[in-house]
Amino acid sequence: MSAYPLSAVAHQPQLLLALSLVAACPDLGGVLIRGDKGSAKSTAARGLAALLPAGGPFVNLPLGATEDRVVGTLDLDAALKGEAKLKPGLMAQANGGLLYIDEVNLLPEHLVDVLLDAAAMGVVRVQRDSLSAETPARFALIGSMNPEEGGLRPQFLDRFGLCVDVLAPREAEKRVEIIRRRMAFEADPVGFSARWVNGENELRERLSHASARWQAVGVPEEVLTGISNLVLEHGVSSLRADLVLHRAARVHAALEGRHVAGWADVEAVAPLVLNHRATRPPPPPQPPSPPQPPESSLPPESSPPEPPEAPQDTPDASAEEVFAPEAAAPLTLRSTATGRQPLGEQPGRVTRTVPDPKAERLHLPATLRGALGRGAGKAGAETGLNFQLTREDFQAPVQELHSGRRVLFVADASGSVGVSGRMGALKGAILEVLAGGGGRDRAALITFRGTGAELLLDWTTDRQAAEEAVRGAVTGGRTPLAHALELAGRILRNQTHAELVLFTDGRANVPLTPGSDAWTDALAQAQVLKRYPCTVVNTESGHVRLNRAAGLAGALGATLQELRLAPV
Repeated sequence: MSAYPLSAVAHQPQLLLALSLVAACPDLGGVLIRGDKGSAKSTAARGLAALLPAGGPFVNLPLGATEDRVVGTLDLDAALKGEAKLKPGLMAQANGGLLYIDEVNLLPEHLVDVLLDAAAMGVVRVQRDSLSAETPARFALIGSMNPEEGGLRPQFLDRFGLCVDVLAPREAEKRVEIIRRRMAFEADPVGFSARWVNGENELRERLSHASARWQAVGVPEEVLTGISNLVLEHGVSSLRADLVLHRAARVHAALEGRHVAGWADVEAVAPLVLNHRATRPPPPPQPPSPPQPPESSLPPESSPPEPPEAPQDTPDASAEEVFAPEAAAPLTLRSTATGRQPLGEQPGRVTRTVPDPKAERLHLPATLRGALGRGAGKAGAETGLNFQLTREDFQAPVQELHSGRRVLFVADASGSVGVSGRMGALKGAILEVLAGGGGRDRAALITFRGTGAELLLDWTTDRQAAEEAVRGAVTGGRTPLAHALELAGRILRNQTHAELVLFTDGRANVPLTPGSDAWTDALAQAQVLKRYPCTVVNTESGHVRLNRAAGLAGALGATLQELRLAPV
């Protein structure tokens, strides 16, 4: 069956724009399509392949593909002759076309990194000991994913030039139109495609012209300055965002047939460039002040009533403050207490090999290739092949080291913790755990206060960055415990060897949805997290206690500890 025409995809203008941009300029770094199942992600990607300016191939990368299958391997038959020749992998096969990865969020991270590197450089390199080879691999990279099945880490998200969120239409008439077109295509693919041939030709011509002309599109200085200001307003520190936004605006102008990119081009592509990178939304415009009644209409010697005060945890709970860490008694985490996730370094996949004449373990393929590379294998007239292997050819494997654990800290930063004087000890306890990791552990930090939860620090082994995030955490406001547990579930969804450390007094008072019960919501979210090893650290203090932290620990299947200051 032929591919569904891209121009026939209805009611997805942002998706069509993102695909057009990356087709005209693969150097944008590819596009990530996020959306529910059945929202035309793969249909649109396949339709794009038929319109690529070079008419290149469409290569689908399966989830189970090995690194050699993706990257390629050295041809050993050629190596026997002393030649460095590459057996092309999927990336090389996609040269001049489109490489599509469905469910890219489920792909091993090292493969995602390799794919993004190749897409950015336009070449794939394979090096095995003394032999190396490379081949062109300039392709448009399209990744799709369902966010409900887990996300991509921010460093990988940033590597995708563009990102578009697609949803199925909510209006009945639009859904009917989509279904009618799909049914017509399935009944008669050839006839349906023939009816859209004019639209396909027009789109193909636009892409071809934009591909040839976008580099000649100019950008005025004031637009360039506006691009950087816009990126900063969204809280993006990576310069890649400025570069991609600048390039995408030029490509958009070329698609529209203009020779100079204006601010309208920037606004058209900015959501695709910034939405997956932004750490905060741009400041909203201030609403106009409501009209005041004339003074004569107010009763004599009267004034408008004071607005009601916002609810607070305690009289001073709404005040924001940054508390300094204080020394806290050491915690015993589940990973160290039960042996469930040992801290020792565990060998992983072989990342490289090194020459080692005294090696006790050999990487046999690398050893043989090394011997062939120095000419140890020579054809003989009678024997066919004379092969001599010496200790100088020995190659030892170097394996990646998996850290012993991943710890997600979820810290109550509400006003009640600050008023009780426990926030300093909370920070001290987290810093104590970080200090004991030996630099091998990965940590992440969620804080919750006010009306929601925030991922203050994504997974990192950078101890300094983790400590800065902990020390700078702001305290004040209400206690959205259910929101924090819901966010923790999303962060932990695709993590292995991860544990949860939750600091809270359990006094939830912000429900997930208006009208629901905050404590009930928190217990429901705790049930979802029950499969992860968890430690609940009770931050409650005073003579009158609700012991909500103990109830929460029971729902989580967690061990319960008390937050205490270190003895002087």
